[in-house]
Amino acid sequence: MNKTLSALSEPNRLRIVELLRDGPLSVGEIANQLSFNQPQASKHLKVLAEAGLVEVQVQANRRIYTLRPEPFRELDHWVESYRHIWGEKFDRLEEYLRQLQGKEVSRNDKQ
Repeated sequence: MNKTLSALSEPNRLRIVELLRDGPLSVGEIANQLSFNQPQASKHLKVLAEAGLVEVQVQANRRIYTLRPEPFRELDHWVESYRHIWGEKFDRLEEYLRQLQGKEVSRNDKQ
């Protein structure tokens, strides 16, 4: 999971992942869509591949990159383990806001 987070923490690699979310692309297509030169795109794709986020298929002289679902499932499970904490905090915030609204109503009634 550390490799996944580390790879995704770089903005250009995250942009590549977002492009690949819509389907497989070649290095050239990725480079063109993100206004990269091809070596720059290849460098980022290599990091994503080493992290296990993408896989490559060679078709003649082209390399086609596709997202691998497994690391994203793992990331989703990890984030899910924190959802109950966020839910509790939002519930407390909602209660606090209701209390504040109640105090506002009371002040307005006194005026």
